[in-house]
Amino acid sequence: MKKRRLAILGAALVAAAASALIYAQPASAAVGLHISGRNIVEANGQNFIMRGVNHPHVWYTGQTSSFANIKALGANTVRVVLGSGKRWGPSNDVPQVIQLCKTNRMICVLEVHDTTGYGEDGAAATLDEAVNYWISQKANLVGQENYVVINIGNEPIGNNNPGQWTAATVAAIQKLRSNGFEHLIMVDAPNWGQDWQNVMRDNGQTVLNADTQHNTVLSIHMYAVYNTAAKVIDYLDRIQAAGWPLVIGEFGWQFNSNEVDHETILAQAQARGLGYLGWSWSGNTDPILDMATNFNPAQLTTWGQRIFNGTNGIKATAKEATIFGGNPSPSSASPSPSRSSASPSPSPSRSSSSPSPSSGTKGCTATYAIVGQWPGGFQADVKVTAGTAAITGWTVTWTYANGQTVTQAWSATVTSSGAAVTARNVSYNGTLGAGASTNFGFLGSWNGTNTAPAVSCTAT
Repeated sequence: MKKRRLAILGAALVAAAASALIYAQPASAAVGLHISGRNIVEANGQNFIMRGVNHPHVWYTGQTSSFANIKALGANTVRVVLGSGKRWGPSNDVPQVIQLCKTNRMICVLEVHDTTGYGEDGAAATLDEAVNYWISQKANLVGQENYVVINIGNEPIGNNNPGQWTAATVAAIQKLRSNGFEHLIMVDAPNWGQDWQNVMRDNGQTVLNADTQHNTVLSIHMYAVYNTAAKVIDYLDRIQAAGWPLVIGEFGWQFNSNEVDHETILAQAQARGLGYLGWSWSGNTDPILDMATNFNPAQLTTWGQRIFNGTNGIKATAKEATIFGGNPSPSSASPSPSRSSASPSPSPSRSSSSPSPSSGTKGCTATYAIVGQWPGGFQADVKVTAGTAAITGWTVTWTYANGQTVTQAWSATVTSSGAAVTARNVSYNGTLGAGASTNFGFLGSWNGTNTAPAVSCTAT
């Protein structure tokens, strides 16, 4: 189930510009992961840029194989949803969670989810209550500073009185430090994490100054508020100008035209050296945000394929923390164990399919579906299914009738010649058993009419 609120009230998202102060970072903590300037570094001073996803552990405690599956797709970090007992949990398996992260050579960002939307959601916990949970787990956390980041509370203030975030966050940080925690601390923004009223943006200095260890990183969650490149870039520019450390602790993808501009988020994070953690591996009430259908790494969704295998994605950019004994290049990350993926059946009015192959032949079919569209742009997903015999490669072709063009693709090599488009399998998804399927996706441009073309599939 999806246990968090994604909707943001339609409101004016542009606030009066505030003067940004340059953050003069004092000497960093020497224990484990810590802040140096705007960067997260390991104890040895090596920069560490988070590349990973969120895993809803507290609601699916039996899905422990997810840690290995997320790692196999290239992640170097996993943000793990825990409960304090106020709404969910309490999560008393913290040692086991940390060991799962360490066994799979990923940094663990642990977060208390009960705080989500406090002040607007009457069931939510306070940040102080979240700190009490961390104190109860202190024996399990001390000594893990090289491996664990404490994300005090998820999206700790809603849209009612978001200004209370500053004092509550300052008090939470100081209470952790006074109780002997030396870990890197992560703090989420108010407004359900999206900071559309700019409370974190304008008061980040006060929060960072409150940390006697000078070891706190700010976290922004980017959903529908950040639905244009301009909004994404403006927010990141302001934090960068202030000199503050930042992680994109959650974000989704642009499945509707007014949803989050994930392409800009991915590109800007890579260009600026910012960590990102996509929401989420699986188990959402609304499965549009699932990366793996039913926690199955062999069924990556369009979103899962995009964030793991696409440009600026996890597989291409993640580097393992040196605490695990190495720092492999992105190209050496373990490949996906999946040879196929599944996506919801497209609407007949928005999709087209190639004819079924003759019984017993070595062939394939393909189905083209438009899964998102906005002025001037769209996203499409193509499902390729082997016929009654196994295949070792496939090629899908189509011709656009209305001037559409493909601008970026993942999980296929796509070329165009005028209106004609050819997509060929990549190394990890060409071999399919009889009746097995795989998907690839792409972004495109359009002007005037954007209907799904007829597609053809041939196999080898």
